[in-house]
Amino acid sequence: MPMSDEIALISREKLPDALRVLLADYPRDAWQNDPGFDGLIRFWLDRHLMFRRLMAEMSSVTDKLLDRKLAPDQFAANLSRYGGMFVNGLHEHHTIEDSVYFPKLMQKDKRISRGFDILDADHHALDEFLASFVTSANAVLQASGPRDALQDNAGAFQSELARLEKLLNRHLVDEEELVVPVLLRYGSRDFG
Repeated sequence: MPMSDEIALISREKLPDALRVLLADYPRDAWQNDPGFDGLIRFWLDRHLMFRRLMAEMSSVTDKLLDRKLAPDQFAANLSRYGGMFVNGLHEHHTIEDSVYFPKLMQKDKRISRGFDILDADHHALDEFLASFVTSANAVLQASGPRDALQDNAGAFQSELARLEKLLNRHLVDEEELVVPVLLRYGSRDFG
């Protein structure tokens, strides 16, 4: 089902209020003090933090390359490592969410089940941006010749990275604000 412009990832500022109903009862700043804040929630949030940190590391090493404070071979090693961890980890994370967690979570509270359809659509939209990210990263990694060509490719990559970071963060925040309150309200025992 196509997403309206209001809820499409590329233009969304937050999930619709009707899908944030549990967030009112379980505000973000109280999550860690809630007795239901368990290992699954910690794990989930840690994975999201890892994706944010990997993006920050890739941005940092790209800035250093652009400022000529990092040698091209060191940049390539870092980008290959962080980029591979990021793309592979994100694909795995989204696959598990779409096939295991979201189907169970949407059954917990019918008022917000549409939110999981939105998050699933986000995953598909993010796949397109990840493909552009990979293409841009590979262009930097495969750049040869004068340093200026590498710098140009790195600048284009940094722009692609910033675009992806903005979209991914929007998705992660919305996902956290939908998933964590569901788990706090209904528990995570049936998630193994």
